[in-house]
Amino acid sequence: MTWSQMFSPVGGSLGLSALVALIPILYFFWALAVKRMKGHVAGSTTLLVAVLIAILVYGMPVGMAVMSAIQGAVYGILPIGWIIIASVFLYKLTVKSGQFDIIRSSVVSITEDRRLQALLIAFSFGAFLEGAAGFGAPVAISAALLAGIGFHPLYAAGICLLANTAPVAFGAIGTPIIAVSGPTGIPAMDISQIVGRQLPLLSIFVPFYLVVLMCGFRRTMEVLPAILVSGLSFAVTQFFTSNYMGPELPDILSALVSIVCLTLFLKVWQPRSIFRFEADQAGAGTAGGDGPSGGKNGETHSAGRVLFAWSPFLVLTALISLWGIPSVKKALIGKYEGANALLSAINPIGKALTFSPPVPGLHQLVIGANGKPIDAVFKLELLVAAGTAILFAAVITKFIGRLSWREWGKTFGETLSELRFAIVTIASVVGFAYVANASGMSTTLGMTLAATGILFPFFSPILGWLGVFLTGSDTSSNLLFGGLQKVTAIQLGMDPALAIAANSSGGVTGKMISPQSIAVACAAVGLAGKDADLFRFTFKHSVLLLLIICVLTYLQTNILAWMLP
Repeated sequence: MTWSQMFSPVGGSLGLSALVALIPILYFFWALAVKRMKGHVAGSTTLLVAVLIAILVYGMPVGMAVMSAIQGAVYGILPIGWIIIASVFLYKLTVKSGQFDIIRSSVVSITEDRRLQALLIAFSFGAFLEGAAGFGAPVAISAALLAGIGFHPLYAAGICLLANTAPVAFGAIGTPIIAVSGPTGIPAMDISQIVGRQLPLLSIFVPFYLVVLMCGFRRTMEVLPAILVSGLSFAVTQFFTSNYMGPELPDILSALVSIVCLTLFLKVWQPRSIFRFEADQAGAGTAGGDGPSGGKNGETHSAGRVLFAWSPFLVLTALISLWGIPSVKKALIGKYEGANALLSAINPIGKALTFSPPVPGLHQLVIGANGKPIDAVFKLELLVAAGTAILFAAVITKFIGRLSWREWGKTFGETLSELRFAIVTIASVVGFAYVANASGMSTTLGMTLAATGILFPFFSPILGWLGVFLTGSDTSSNLLFGGLQKVTAIQLGMDPALAIAANSSGGVTGKMISPQSIAVACAAVGLAGKDADLFRFTFKHSVLLLLIICVLTYLQTNILAWMLP
């Protein structure tokens, strides 16, 4: 039996239906921000609330509601949870082998200033990982690095979530923009050009804002030259690559240019006073060390030794970049048809490790807004998953760090034990997102915002923000609301490419409050269960940055129309 989605189930009123559809979201905000529930409790109960509303209000059959939750939970474990497990595992291996002490020292050798360390690791290195891998890896790895060099875990997680704003729209080799181009028919280059005329403004603002949060306005002005070098080099590169090369490389190239420019600049300039945290000045700089360098005070290492210590992350970078190459990605899922002998040899392995079984009782049984049945499959792509690339890096790190297989396996077991509640959180909140989508709740909210008429350009980014909050992914948000953005824009005489770009740009500001992102960041720095504290830290910043995108998008339809291609 099929079931057709309803979008105005409460008395035929779209507005009242939207208020009911908001209940799970408002409940989740309340659970974290007010009641300070542990993440896995807030996530699990939010999923339960969503399932009940889907059944009792939207009329979704019980079996379908439950299976959509299970489908989302499976996706939450693979690929998202798998990335977190592998990332934290890799970090723990570098600590076990002693390599991280040298990594810590090498960062301090560039600058001992905590403000500038945040720019290098959270903003630039995190953006590089976003461009190469996405799906939580940037926040997990960069937050672990910051915590490892002495940042308070909550600060490390919050700063990395905030810094991750600028690169999200072009993450994972441009996947969010490339993905939405197909179903909407808007060329990816057109969307890329407009996003590239919105986000560079955030790329300049975010480094400044990030440092202000760390130390206040006066101390921020002390490092303004470095902030400008970091932000401007990133923004200028982001603009040119997105407008003249396409959506695939803006993050990777912008991050590399930013890292190189800031590192070279710091060789000839340093702030008059070094900013450290109170814990540093009290002698508690970092775990396992006597000072901020994490080793003996004054200890230095040769360039070769530093490079060797960084090699696990260099291997990681190489592998996740390799995994992102389209031809390699096809081979890893068994769909490569070229002449390359190596990729042809990988093809059957990738095919054997790729499964897409239909979800029982759900696949093509839900009729969507377009009157067509919706596919529902368990997407289990084991070899192509970014977490698998990180696991291979962890295997290589075993040999780099000269660890025994016993130590390697024990560390993996410790990682699984530490992350068990975080994985429950991720599985439950992704399950909630799938229930919201399958039942029609997400579409109800989208249609309500689309009904705002001439104010739609202002509200358009809020759709993207909402989509990323629900799904944890700018790609998923674009696929969820891209078609709605296009249709509404055409009806109102607005450039549809601008509306879709606004969805993607607005979505990046929702990444820092997405339950999945919060759980990932907490798990990476050893704060599993502290999701409420991190959510309270990021929420106001998310809203502020969203309002900037809303105002910019609205002005680009009139006063600032000259900014558009």
